[in-house]
Amino acid sequence: MRDVAVVGVGMHPFGKFADRSVTDLCHTAVTAALADAGIGWRDVDAVAAASSRFSGGKGWGLNGNDVVEDMGSTGIPVYNMSAGCAAGGNAFNVGYSLVAGGMYDTVLVVGGEKMPKGFIQTSGVEEETDPEFLRQRCVGMPGPAFWALLCRRRMAEFGTTEEQLAGIAVKAHQIGKHNDNARFRQEFSVADVLGSNMVSDPLRLYEICPVSDGAAAAVICSADKARALTSSPVWVAGSAVATMRFDDGLPRGLAGVVPDGPTHHSEAALAVGKALDQAGAEPTDVDFVELQDNTVYYELAFPEDWGLCKPGEAEHLLAAGETMPTGSLPINPSGGFLCFGEATTAMGVFQVAELTWQLRGQAGARQVPGAALGLAQTLGLGGNATAVVLKK
Repeated sequence: MRDVAVVGVGMHPFGKFADRSVTDLCHTAVTAALADAGIGWRDVDAVAAASSRFSGGKGWGLNGNDVVEDMGSTGIPVYNMSAGCAAGGNAFNVGYSLVAGGMYDTVLVVGGEKMPKGFIQTSGVEEETDPEFLRQRCVGMPGPAFWALLCRRRMAEFGTTEEQLAGIAVKAHQIGKHNDNARFRQEFSVADVLGSNMVSDPLRLYEICPVSDGAAAAVICSADKARALTSSPVWVAGSAVATMRFDDGLPRGLAGVVPDGPTHHSEAALAVGKALDQAGAEPTDVDFVELQDNTVYYELAFPEDWGLCKPGEAEHLLAAGETMPTGSLPINPSGGFLCFGEATTAMGVFQVAELTWQLRGQAGARQVPGAALGLAQTLGLGGNATAVVLKK
């Protein structure tokens, strides 16, 4: 396997853009990534694209083909990937594998989405064999209710308070105000968060990420090509994909199995573990992490599941300011999904862009001092998960 580097990243700011198509959003991100890499469109050998369920030219999840037609039909191969909210990370893993395996020297990874209003409906078909349909329609448990149950369990196990949950949203916006690409850049107090509308007890509106329109792109290439383009490439130390285990224990597979060990999204823990193993790194080697904070709960549970901190310790790290960019365990120095809103298929590529800017020292007021190794993670419908480790 060849060494692979990220040499260019770009993003379209997140928000709601009624007058712009998803292809327009991707055009902005792709053009910026190419310029950042110092290459032209004709230098791209292949495209790995996160496919869209909700939007995009032809439909059918052919976002990559829409991008190629928009940028110029040069005959290059397109790989359209679908993995729900993990699609961006999945596309990155495919692009990485194509370069590492020697098939192509330069691959563009891109994800873009225009989201419908309201909370994401994860099951679009009334299919009685689909656990997502059964959970949402029969049990009456959409995403926010599912996250609320996880929160309640943590509150019972570790004594987590509503004020601590609100503090995570406060922290996110203290950081996100410095990110020009973020949609929500205003600061909140704990009282503001606790005063926002209750969605599913104990989770309030400001503690759940909204849906947004957005796009992100990354140019990755072989080591020889990278060194010809830049004197300081960002290296892909690990890239992994996983799915949930049968004994996960969460009410998704409806397996009724009592798990042995942590039960918070086995797919995420598996992907993170594989990516760190590829990188030859321990959890304690991670300088900062971009994790999927659909809700504030995940900023507490995930670092503990992955060995970044001890069980029950996450609340104390938050209170001590250790999860800020200048702390010992910076979490979501981008501002995270809470500040951006989720444009499902773009999010894994959005995280790669943030890791790259941090490792280059280009993050401005949200910079993690001395950042040398960054971890990113996504998870999506179907028990999909991805993880990426980038290093200087």
